Amino acid sequence: MLSIRSQELLVENERDLANAPGYGLSAAEIDRLRLTPSRLDGMAKALREVALLPDPIGETIDSTVRPNGLRVSRVRVPLGVVFFIFESRPNVTVDAASLCVKSGNAVILRGGKEALHSNLALHRILRDALAEVGLPVHAVQLVETVERDVVGELLKLGNLIDVTIPRGGKSLIERVAAEATMPVIKHFDGICHVYVDQSADQEMALRILQNSKCQRPGVCNAAESLLVHAAIADSFLPRAAEMLQGQGVAVRGCEQTRRWIPWATAANEQDYRTEYLDLILSSRVVEDLDAAIDHIDQYGSHHTETIVTNDFAAAERFLMEVDSAAVLVNASTRFNDGGEFGLGAEIGISTDKFHARGPCGLRELTSYKWIARGSGQVRE
Repeated sequence: MLSIRSQELLVENERDLANAPGYGLSAAEIDRLRLTPSRLDGMAKALREVALLPDPIGETIDSTVRPNGLRVSRVRVPLGVVFFIFESRPNVTVDAASLCVKSGNAVILRGGKEALHSNLALHRILRDALAEVGLPVHAVQLVETVERDVVGELLKLGNLIDVTIPRGGKSLIERVAAEATMPVIKHFDGICHVYVDQSADQEMALRILQNSKCQRPGVCNAAESLLVHAAIADSFLPRAAEMLQGQGVAVRGCEQTRRWIPWATAANEQDYRTEYLDLILSSRVVEDLDAAIDHIDQYGSHHTETIVTNDFAAAERFLMEVDSAAVLVNASTRFNDGGEFGLGAEIGISTDKFHARGPCGLRELTSYKWIARGSGQVRE
């Protein structure tokens, strides 16, 4: 149905794009808002992938038979009603709706004012699709007003809404976490690191850095900081500088970084704590792997980190000692994504440690209950 009604969506999306400058959106934010025929094809593909995924509801997680013959199992069940708050990216409307419906949940969608017309059109299509296959049309609802007070009122409904998932800027997520009367699945920042180790294949490192930073700088799994082992700074940083300058990336670096990238500006403490969501990159030369891990622990947001190395021991240490939701070896940070990890799609990425961590797909939208089957057992 998305493909059949694509022209309707593109027309409404153009209305949002026309209004975007008035909202003060950056070029990266406008890119996140934009729908194109290829992006609509991607949305339809993601829907088909979710539809083909195994139904998680009723799945037995584990089961055992107790010495008294009692059969005890944990079985997946829906969370219930999900309140999903998001900004700017209308394709997220489809991902969230499909994942919630597939996992047996109802969802209340609240998009940003920047994407209102696109979201209204998408909701019409989703509602019609639900009716066509005999599912409740109210399983997917859209808050049609952009008034901020409405969000606050919904966050008070902990007796009716089971979980809230905010997906957007840090200020939005902080507000939701402060006001919600129900559990919140979230991440505050995406301060993601690329660490280039002394044994790295430098051609590979350049490709990974370019993809991590430049492919889509306005998303949460884009790299925000580059760490380079001191032993290869003199050979790698000049090559990185050429690539980054060609991509229009501004660099904010430490003193040693600026020795090899003279056009970089001096970095301060806040630069290493900033999620730029733009073509800006902080950089630091570190003495060794320990220093890289310490830097990530001090300045990172526990989102996504990658090491580029040919040293197996260094890779394994990085995987074990870096405490982030996703840790990669010799791969772009951009792979921390539900679709790329085989979840079909995601409703968000969590840096929490309870219930869900990393990309949240179908299973992360479920809980479980204990089921026990007996034959007359009583407790002694």
